[in-house]
Amino acid sequence: MVGEMAAIGAGLAIGLTALAAGYAEHEIGAAAVGAMAEKEELFTKGLIMTVIPETLVIFGLVVALQIMA
Repeated sequence: MVGEMAAIGAGLAIGLTALAAGYAEHEIGAAAVGAMAEKEELFTKGLIMTVIPETLVIFGLVVALQIMA
């Protein structure tokens, strides 16, 4: 029973962080493309800001691995 609940918890940890990161990237990406349309020199900043939410998924993976251990 504990193994089943741990698997559900690990799945939720990955799934919810992936959904949150996807939503954040959607919002940030739309704003970054709009900013780059006006000023091309904002490409680097827009790219960095778009990649930052991916760390959220990495944290979710670490939590899932800790749960399963």
